[in-house]
Amino acid sequence: MEKMNKKLLGASSVNVLSSLTAILVGLLVGFLILLVSNASQALGGFGAILSGGFANRRDMGQVFYFATPIIMTGLSVGFSSRTGLFNIGASGQFIVGAYTAVLVGVKCSFLPGHLHWIGALLAAMLAGALWGSIPGFLKAYFNVNEVIACIMMNYIGMYMVNFLITKTIFDPLKNQSMRVVNAANLPKMGLDQIFREGNNVSSANSGIFLALIFAVVIYIILEKTSFGYELKACGFNREAARYAGINERRSIVASMVIAGAMAGLGGALLYLAGSGKGITVVDVLAPEGFNGIPVALLGLNNPLGIIFSGLLIAYLNVGGFNMQLYNYAPQVIEIIIAVIIYFSAFALLIRGFFNSLRAHRVKG
Repeated sequence: MEKMNKKLLGASSVNVLSSLTAILVGLLVGFLILLVSNASQALGGFGAILSGGFANRRDMGQVFYFATPIIMTGLSVGFSSRTGLFNIGASGQFIVGAYTAVLVGVKCSFLPGHLHWIGALLAAMLAGALWGSIPGFLKAYFNVNEVIACIMMNYIGMYMVNFLITKTIFDPLKNQSMRVVNAANLPKMGLDQIFREGNNVSSANSGIFLALIFAVVIYIILEKTSFGYELKACGFNREAARYAGINERRSIVASMVIAGAMAGLGGALLYLAGSGKGITVVDVLAPEGFNGIPVALLGLNNPLGIIFSGLLIAYLNVGGFNMQLYNYAPQVIEIIIAVIIYFSAFALLIRGFFNSLRAHRVKG
């Protein structure tokens, strides 16, 4: 048992080192791009990226605001990956959940007090779960590849939401959904007063706490319950799981339902943040859903790791806004994030390198 614990600890250390290496390489590439673009401003621009959310208290709050939805979509992708499925449909689940939350927030003004935003969140989770269950059902009962089904559901969700917004809660002046009533917005819990710079208030709210709570809940489900064990067992080997008496079809559908609920909740947390943001009627898939993929990848599909990777991506995005003060295009930060994700995708190679170093050290 002691040897096994040491082995697991060593593997965890290697995983962390591989992710840190990917981050450092991404930052190095970003600095080189800044040097090539404008060498005289490179240090200042790179400093703005590194300072990120620590530039002032408002920026710190913005990090939490931007991190909240991508932590949720990261949990969605990471949870399904741990159960052997690739939920590339988080974007569709996200926007369907967002629309449902905004619809409740606009139309259900009869709900009293806190029941309004709680009801909106529950409705978003239910809508996301329903949207995620469709690829899960097709996979479980007809062996339809979940990637193909999820991509189709992304576009169906996007066009359906655009249509429904124009028919139900459309603001023609802004070409987006109407603003929800104040009671439907998430409580600020004093975060707007803590994370502000003078009269410039951040959009930080209690959504970040909900994201952290759900990350812990997903971790407990996966690591501490027999239900989570069945889901992971089915993901590792469906034939062996079936032989052990696990209902593989139920596990597949349940996995996609939970993943969809997480993505749907992410949509609600973004649009009920009280920032005035509405769902724009454009033929573009919700980027927050796809951002969940790199967040999950960088966090090694571990719910607790996804918290830190989501905060990191949000931190870099805030730094990217500040970098524009040095006349750099904001796309530079996207390149940095892309490089980080690229190297994270080759984490196995990096882990293999560190494993070989550890093995050589042991022999020496």
